[in-house]
Amino acid sequence: MTLCPTNSLEALALDAARNLEDAPAGEIVRWAHETFGDRFAITASMADGVLSHVASTAVPGIKVLFLDTGYHFAETIGTRDAIAATYDVEVETITHPLRVPEHEAEYGKLYEIDSDLCCAIRKVWPLDRALKPYDAWAGGVRRSESPTRANTPVVAWDPKRGKVKVNPLATWTDEQVDAYVEQHSILVNPLRELGFLSIGCEPCTRPVAPGEDARAGRWSGSSKTECGINI
Repeated sequence: MTLCPTNSLEALALDAARNLEDAPAGEIVRWAHETFGDRFAITASMADGVLSHVASTAVPGIKVLFLDTGYHFAETIGTRDAIAATYDVEVETITHPLRVPEHEAEYGKLYEIDSDLCCAIRKVWPLDRALKPYDAWAGGVRRSESPTRANTPVVAWDPKRGKVKVNPLATWTDEQVDAYVEQHSILVNPLRELGFLSIGCEPCTRPVAPGEDARAGRWSGSSKTECGINI
């Protein structure tokens, strides 16, 4: 499948956002795959296997991109491996060319000095590079996760990358996620049992205290709320 003109992709995204607003998550994934073929992939943070399971049920063998920053918890890597072995998906791990020791030798421990720059180098740039062959990509962003995500459409135009961004789970509530996990015995990162309700890189993630917002454990003590991938 060849690349579509940018203006056509943007118009397509806007139409799909309206038409698929109330569609089941699997139907949204199927639409993206039927529209873009092998130029569509999903991304997964490996906090759980919900999106991977939804996507593999809709499109067996679908490509799942996992961004390994080099700073992940061992439990997150283990969840990636379990999902790759259990679900009908093709997991591709994306990494930065510089391994963490080389990165820290050149930049220092950026997560302590400039977390925005750290995310830009270890997360955003490698993903941008990996997404170049694709016209569309999907992630697990949900409106209920935070105020900054409250208006997330099920299909959007990603102007920064010039691609269609698909959010099959955008309308799902926390209760719907929990019900899906229970119904389908979904693999879940074991850190969830330890209070890590939103899981990122180990140096920048802590457990959430009772009553705290689910994303309060990310970049705790700073005003930072997003790594830059989804904004």
